[in-house]
Amino acid sequence: MPVSNGSATSFKVSLDEGLILECGTHIAPLDIAYCAYGTLSSARDNVILVCHALTGDQYVAETHPVTGKPGWWSRTVGPGKAIDTDRFYVICVNVLGGCLGSSGPKSLRESGELWGTDFPPVTIRDMVSAQSKLLDHLGIGRLFAAIGGSMGGMQVLQWVASFPERVGAAMPIATAPFHSAQNIAFNEVSRQAICGDPDWHGGRYWEKGIVPAKGLAVARMMAHITYLSEEALTQKFGRRTRRDTVSSPAGATTGNSLFGEIFEVESYLRHQGSSFVRRFDANSYLTITRALDYFDLSADYDGDLSAPFRGCSTRFCIISFTSDWLFPTSQSRLLARALNKAGVNVSFVEIESDRGHDAFLLDEPDLERTMRGFINGAAEQAGLGGHNAS
Repeated sequence: MPVSNGSATSFKVSLDEGLILECGTHIAPLDIAYCAYGTLSSARDNVILVCHALTGDQYVAETHPVTGKPGWWSRTVGPGKAIDTDRFYVICVNVLGGCLGSSGPKSLRESGELWGTDFPPVTIRDMVSAQSKLLDHLGIGRLFAAIGGSMGGMQVLQWVASFPERVGAAMPIATAPFHSAQNIAFNEVSRQAICGDPDWHGGRYWEKGIVPAKGLAVARMMAHITYLSEEALTQKFGRRTRRDTVSSPAGATTGNSLFGEIFEVESYLRHQGSSFVRRFDANSYLTITRALDYFDLSADYDGDLSAPFRGCSTRFCIISFTSDWLFPTSQSRLLARALNKAGVNVSFVEIESDRGHDAFLLDEPDLERTMRGFINGAAEQAGLGGHNAS
């Protein structure tokens, strides 16, 4: 079994038994790519699973191999940080349906061809089931904690609903127990942008040696607006303009600037779109956004959100942000009330922030203090040594 010695290590395993998805399709073998940080204790009781968001990946705390940028949560995961790799063995898995090593549309099927648009629909529950198979493969029976934001928070919730006996503590951040109609609508606009790209070719764009760059970039631009608050956009860009020297994500100038200038926020969004195209697969984007849309923890319980958590001994800390309009605090309160109704040990923290949904990825001192406090308390309850008070 691969075990990190304290530095980041990337792995990929292929499980011959595969996984039967909720839709009934059997994916075999099942490929799972992940990164691990820290050292696994002899009792295997210090494991924290970090679950990534929609456009994240397993490179949570190390230089990304495609972009060359720091890991998406490197400010939070590492030695002496809120998720302390000096104390815990931290695992982050590329989700099922992703495009950086785990089984997904870019994977080869038995015929030797890429799955592409033929890759079956997956759910958040399928993603969690794949992660549980990885833990089985690694000989890890129980998680000290599962932590994640946005879609990662949905995975945390599904972990407890599916495997309550395997999760000691859970921290869902900036998330919800189901995807709202508004969020589904945003995702559909993004999907239509991709499918409407002339280079889409029915989802078999790789056969032409191209990608639907324009559509995928617009999808990213659309999503990125929802990650920020109006106040954050105003503070960062206002109505400032700059010379129109920036190309559109597909490489052609837009040709509609006034007096040779564009707004700085336009330039920012173009940059977000063009950089995203270089690291993410369009078919994976469609697959994962669909999984988000169909997520609803109460769907199998006649709308009773407390039902999946009855009898659960997992300790919860739910975190939301005041300016998050993508996953507003009202949805976190709904979840907290359901957990209380189920008799679960739950704390809820709403953090004042003007940064919108992306606040969980940024430097937010109150978030760090909350995470440290919860993790230390859960570790003390679990009888794990050490204390991270910095």
